[in-house]
Amino acid sequence: MKSYLVKKASRLPGADEDWENDFWSNANTAEIASFRPESSDHYPRTLVKLAYTEKHITGIFCVNDRYVRCVHTRYMDPVYTDSCVEFFIKPNRGHGYFNFEFNCGGAFLSSYIVDPARTSEGFRDYKVIPWSHGENVKVFPSMPPRVDPEIVGAVTWQIQFIIPFSFFEHYSGKLEIASGMQWSGNFYKCGDATSHPHWASWSPVKELNFHMPECFGRIEFE
Repeated sequence: MKSYLVKKASRLPGADEDWENDFWSNANTAEIASFRPESSDHYPRTLVKLAYTEKHITGIFCVNDRYVRCVHTRYMDPVYTDSCVEFFIKPNRGHGYFNFEFNCGGAFLSSYIVDPARTSEGFRDYKVIPWSHGENVKVFPSMPPRVDPEIVGAVTWQIQFIIPFSFFEHYSGKLEIASGMQWSGNFYKCGDATSHPHWASWSPVKELNFHMPECFGRIEFE
């Protein structure tokens, strides 16, 4: 099983923090490098870091990309069709996991999924998280909200997010945030409707389906 250690921070990052600056320099790096064979020949190098405080978990993605496209700008739009990174996380309480999917312009979607078996309406057992709750997730992209036409040449983009632990508790129940706790999760990179579609994960998935909690890795808190 893949394992990632989330280091504790004394503060949250600012909106203009960069992958290379002081806040993120101490965090561990994970690489999203397991590409599905259904992908095109575009394999963007994608790195991610996490950190946590007593009240929040925060992360940053850094993508060395090409063929960057972003046309969705609203919460719960199908952002996975754009140049997109994703963070799925399952707390150590409750039966479900959360998916956070961010396009390079900062639009995102989020749900709480208990049973990811596919149905005509999405999943067998899940809840779309309403904007009244989703707005508590803070997202800081380096790209503009729309990128259209597609950028064919090389471009590096980043996106930061901050999620309060209280966000999870509404669905999973009260969490005891402590050093040494273990959750599970995965990180992904995709771009379904770009000119060079691709699907990659940190912890490998057994088929072209990111909603496979049995394939999650271990997320351990320092």
